[in-house]
Amino acid sequence: MSGGGGGHPGQVVVAMAACGGCAYCTRASELDRGVPQDTPMPWPPPSTLPDTPFPSRTLAVVAAMAEAMLTPGYWALDRLLALQPTTAQRARWRRHRAGRCLAVGARLLAAPALLLALLLALPPALLGLLLWLPVQAKRRPFVHQHVATAATAEPWDPRQARGFTFLTANLCLLPSGLARFSNLGGTRRRAALIARLLAPGAPAEPSEHRHGLLEPLRGQGGGYGGTLSNVARGQPGGDSRLDPWMVASPAAPVAGTMPWPEMPMASPTLMANSTPTTNSMLMANPTPMTNPWPTVDLVPTLELPMTNPTLGPAQSPMTSLEPEQPIPLPDPMPPVLTAHIPPDTDFVCLQEVFDATAATALRRQLGHRFPHVLWGVGPGGLRCGQLRVLGSGLVLGSRFPLLAARFHPFPNGAREDALANKGLLVAQVLLGTGRGRRVVGYLGCTHLQAPAPDATIRDVQLSLVLRWLREFRQEQERPGDLVAFDVLCGDLNFDNCSRGDALNQQHPLFKEFWDPARRESGQDQPWAIGTLLDCLKIYEEPVSTPEKMRRTLSQPWGREQFLAGPILSCGALDTMAPRPWQGRRVDRALLRRDPALATEVTGFSVITQLATLSDHLPVALRLRLGPADL
Repeated sequence: MSGGGGGHPGQVVVAMAACGGCAYCTRASELDRGVPQDTPMPWPPPSTLPDTPFPSRTLAVVAAMAEAMLTPGYWALDRLLALQPTTAQRARWRRHRAGRCLAVGARLLAAPALLLALLLALPPALLGLLLWLPVQAKRRPFVHQHVATAATAEPWDPRQARGFTFLTANLCLLPSGLARFSNLGGTRRRAALIARLLAPGAPAEPSEHRHGLLEPLRGQGGGYGGTLSNVARGQPGGDSRLDPWMVASPAAPVAGTMPWPEMPMASPTLMANSTPTTNSMLMANPTPMTNPWPTVDLVPTLELPMTNPTLGPAQSPMTSLEPEQPIPLPDPMPPVLTAHIPPDTDFVCLQEVFDATAATALRRQLGHRFPHVLWGVGPGGLRCGQLRVLGSGLVLGSRFPLLAARFHPFPNGAREDALANKGLLVAQVLLGTGRGRRVVGYLGCTHLQAPAPDATIRDVQLSLVLRWLREFRQEQERPGDLVAFDVLCGDLNFDNCSRGDALNQQHPLFKEFWDPARRESGQDQPWAIGTLLDCLKIYEEPVSTPEKMRRTLSQPWGREQFLAGPILSCGALDTMAPRPWQGRRVDRALLRRDPALATEVTGFSVITQLATLSDHLPVALRLRLGPADL
């Protein structure tokens, strides 16, 4: 249309009135007024992150040769350690009269053979180690997997509100021999199952796909499932007949999101704000549950917050010593326990993905759902003056393009943790554009020192994490960038209820980053649930399937029986800790205080879908961002 851009502003206004304000006329009016426009941007933009582990093919060949020489020794050592049985295997032995004798006999025969194989594999393994160490020094700190066939999320216009869902999970995908120390085995089998659950592109198994591996407890009638009939008919924990995907979130729907898959569970805030009708429905069935543990009424016990005895009595939110809550929480809080991973997950942060074969299966399956995956994070070798046999175990998946990423190894790993190259993985995510400005987010994934007595080591690591997050944001942020979120996820290996973790609970990190489930130092929100299971009980009938675990952990006796309880500084169980337990909440999703955009938490979930597959419970955090006034 020649000459179309030379009209008088008044003519544009008249034209808009005549056509009803179409998009073309609106754009022309904005051009006349000098309003900045969205610049064309390829979506997704081309990636500059490394897509191969080594910068040259020659190094890759040498690394493959070194790994081939190390593999026989690695296999023999792994099989030797895997002779240690799990509690599930011991339970199966007890079901057969000669089961234990046969199993012990087979292990007595296998141990010498594996030991001989290990000795024979030592010479080539030593040669392979001499090749492996220098080539690992040249290995890139991470690899970016971009799957073009996966559906990349549409760019976000911050002038419209949108929901974002973050998931963090410790998968305990160690080599099978090492996983036995956490009472887990079959690492590669577990990796395949977990991958299909994390990436909804593949059909997930039904919630009852894994039967209990231990015999039903006496006095439970037709098994544990029968003891929970009261829960299904109205006790806290919800009706098991409800479709979990049809339970609507109380938050308002936001463009570009799927329904939050929350399962009903009694919330203290809900109890305080519910009508008499609601209360009567929740207490509709007063029949006591027939379980061997004392039954405690869920509603009044959940109203009692967890208190750290060393920090004095619980304070009300009005007298909290910490800064005022910067981001609003729903009132009432949506249900916390859920049996399913959110289908609308945008970002996934995984820890303890150490086994190479398991990591390969996991990242390939994640590629069906998350077009951008960072894997091979923190290679082994000589790092910070120590030999790292394992990598960091971190994996990050994103539905949005990754602009930049960096891995920082911890220099102070000690004891068994010194064998792994733990650290912080941080990435800058491109979410979209608004009026010519980039809309970006920052996402960190970390895994801190594990042994309980190492609080001082974790304290140093927390300080490093805080410094590295600041530096990365300063390096990558451009003038005019609109920062939508700054989230830190991971397994921090300390909780907010144990007296032994008091040093880490008071770290300055929590003055800059906000934990939605934390009320103050030493005290969690009343609705918070622990994420660390008692690993010796993960195969027992009450927690053997996602739905059974959800029901069990909805009850105070279930949390005290199957979650790891508060500890002392030496790592021993704190027998003086007040009851009922909320459990050790070591897996966290934190967000930076004072966000640039309007931000609210619309969902916080502790997920039971990985029942029998890990000794940790995944955590999901959902945020509602925007709209922005650009």
